[in-house]
Amino acid sequence: MPRLFVGLKIPSDIAFDLSLKKGGLLGSRWIDQENYHITLRFIGDIDDRKADDVLDCLYHIDRPPFEISLGSLNFFAKRNPHSLWASVSPSMPLMALQSEIERVLRRFGIQPDSRKFTPHVTIARLRGARYEDVARYLGQSGVYQSPSYKVDEFQLFSSRNSIGGGPYLIEERFGLHDANAAFDEMHDEHEIFLPRHA
Repeated sequence: MPRLFVGLKIPSDIAFDLSLKKGGLLGSRWIDQENYHITLRFIGDIDDRKADDVLDCLYHIDRPPFEISLGSLNFFAKRNPHSLWASVSPSMPLMALQSEIERVLRRFGIQPDSRKFTPHVTIARLRGARYEDVARYLGQSGVYQSPSYKVDEFQLFSSRNSIGGGPYLIEERFGLHDANAAFDEMHDEHEIFLPRHA
């Protein structure tokens, strides 16, 4: 079974705009725009039976759609900078979705993630990049703001053994549904028209 994670695919038009930030930073390996995503929960390597359990519990998540946008670029570092990323606008619905995914996965025995959830889109892996070069790049290219866009599903991704950065394959999609819209639709389907009295 390939390595699995739950995430949000970035719309192609937003991904294209973000991909224009590529270039001008030594020590960077830029990720292909079709692999841009927001990781909601890393799962890892699991067997087929556990994968079936994961699918089942994710199908039971019931959350409404919401809107988000991407913002300025930043980087993660330990001893040295190791990844360049775009931020995600603060969103309570996004945090609530991630929290529910975390809860249901723990219920099925998936070990908790020790890292704090920081929603972001990785656009480059850095190796040998100097702090001053990253700071210069961010000063020149770090300002960014995408249009807001609607999130109406989340996805289960798989990744094959690689250095990192893809390719990522969507194994399953899970729709987000507006409860009020669903009720209205159901009401319309069952609406009874009474004859008018003269």
